[in-house]
Amino acid sequence: MGLLDDRVAVITGAGRGIGQAIALTFVKEGACVVINDIDNAPAEETRQLCDQIAAGRAVISTGSVTNSKYTDTLMKTAAEKFGKLDILVNNAGITRDSVIHKMTNDQWDFVIDVNLRGTFNCIRSTVPFMRDVAKKEIEEKGDVKYHRKIVNFYSTAAIRGNPGQINYCAAKMGNVGITREVAAEWGRFKINVNAVAPGFTDTRLTQPKEDTDGTIGVPKAQRDATIARIPFGRPGTPQEIANVVLFFSSGLCDFVTGQEINVSGGMQIP
Repeated sequence: MGLLDDRVAVITGAGRGIGQAIALTFVKEGACVVINDIDNAPAEETRQLCDQIAAGRAVISTGSVTNSKYTDTLMKTAAEKFGKLDILVNNAGITRDSVIHKMTNDQWDFVIDVNLRGTFNCIRSTVPFMRDVAKKEIEEKGDVKYHRKIVNFYSTAAIRGNPGQINYCAAKMGNVGITREVAAEWGRFKINVNAVAPGFTDTRLTQPKEDTDGTIGVPKAQRDATIARIPFGRPGTPQEIANVVLFFSSGLCDFVTGQEINVSGGMQIP
C-alpha cells in the first residue's frame, strides 16, 4: 500500500532536480504521473527512471507553463492517459538574476512568467478535471470521493529577500498569495492547496555560477554565506523537498490547506 495508490499527478518541471525527485517518489507511492518539462531529454530521463520503479505509470508532456493553451493540454494529457487528475505540483521554476538597477524587462518578464504566471495557468487549467469533477460529486453524492491536492512552490529567498533576485522573490511570494486564495476559494470542493518553500537545495540552480553557463547558479561567495546560515551545515537534497510535497499530496494532510512549509534545515530568516 502506497500513500498515493490510485492517484494521478501532473508535476511541472519534473525533468531535473526537485521535480524529478517528486516524480520518482510519487511513483514509488503508487501514483501515475505526467512529467512536464520544457526539454524532452531530461523528461525522458525521468520517465525511464520511473519505469524502473513501475513500468507504464509515467508519461511525458513537453511544453512551457507560460502558455495557457499548453497547460490546458497538459492537464488533458493526465485525463486521457490515466482517466483523471488528482494532484497538481507546480514545481517549474527558473532564475535570471540581476540587481534591480541593472535588471532588464526581459529578465523580469521571463522569471515572472515561469514562476508566477505558470502557477496560475496550471491551476486554472485543472478546473475541468479537479474543481468541476469535485462539484459534480458533491451534487450527485453529497460529498467528494476523496480530497484532491495542489502543491505550489515559493522560496526562503523570497521570505528573507535575496539581493539580485527581485524578479524571483516577487514571483515566489506571489505564489503564497495564490495558495491562500485558491485554498479559500476551492475549500468547499475539498481541494487542498498548500505551498512548499525549499531552502538552499542542491540543484543546478544553486551550483556556483563558475560551474554553470552563467545564466543560472549562485556566486560562490553568496553560496557559501547562505550555507553558513543553515544550522545543519549543508544544503537540502531534492528528496528532502519531495518528502514534504508527498505529505501535502497525500491523505495525511486532508485537513491542511492554505498553508506553507519552510523546508530549509532551520535556515535563519530575519
